[in-house]
Amino acid sequence: MSIASSLGLPVDDAVVLNNSNKLIVRLKPGDVVARVAPGDQQVAAFEVELARELAVAGSPVAGLAPGVEPRAYERDGFVVTLWTYYEPVTASEVSPREYAEALGRLHAGMRAVEVPAPHFLERVEDAQRLLADRVLTPELGEQERELLSDTLRRLSRAVVDRGPAEQLLHGEPHPGNVLSTEKGLLFIDFETCCRGPVEFDLAHAPDEVAVHYPGVDQELLRDCRTLMLAMIITWRWDRDDQFPNGRRVGAEWLDQLRVALAGH
Repeated sequence: MSIASSLGLPVDDAVVLNNSNKLIVRLKPGDVVARVAPGDQQVAAFEVELARELAVAGSPVAGLAPGVEPRAYERDGFVVTLWTYYEPVTASEVSPREYAEALGRLHAGMRAVEVPAPHFLERVEDAQRLLADRVLTPELGEQERELLSDTLRRLSRAVVDRGPAEQLLHGEPHPGNVLSTEKGLLFIDFETCCRGPVEFDLAHAPDEVAVHYPGVDQELLRDCRTLMLAMIITWRWDRDDQFPNGRRVGAEWLDQLRVALAGH
């Protein structure tokens, strides 16, 4: 609220929209959303710049807050970025076809921008480092640790060995990062942006979405889905993870992973 006020934005109240590994707050009465993260997460500046370039490319992305300098603001050990607030559309559930078309337009825009981004394998390596450090994942059982590590190693290699075409990706275009607005579907949260096959992005979307996305390699998608599941399970066992009910969710996802691996 202090940052927004100093920029001349009207702020009387702050309403928490989401509180997980980042805090998402709507600043009233203006249509502004603040994303708040610890100051050591300097990916915020990258996210702002990427959002600007994607907007220019005509991609379906949430806009930055109008009337203020588009950048990351730092104060009291936190980094804050300011975005446009969109009133949610409460109509019928988003159709898989609409989701697929929006994701396809996002990918087209990402092919038109040039920004440095890590390869998706670097995200896999981050997960492997968590599994290798029992101090960082103290509550994870040894059998589960071995299962996750083996799955990450085997399936990341399987994906790469297929030699798929690669491009800039959102990284986590799951429903929680998609806004349903009067302007259509808009993607948010580009901090996990990476390079890889589009199937890696599709793995985060509902299963039905891939049916409407052209040119999908189904076997590659299957491997990416299982790889993605092993990654997000690993994040839930990070001692610093703040995902609501993260350990319980992680345990449920482990059961899903075992079922998925039985089908490989």
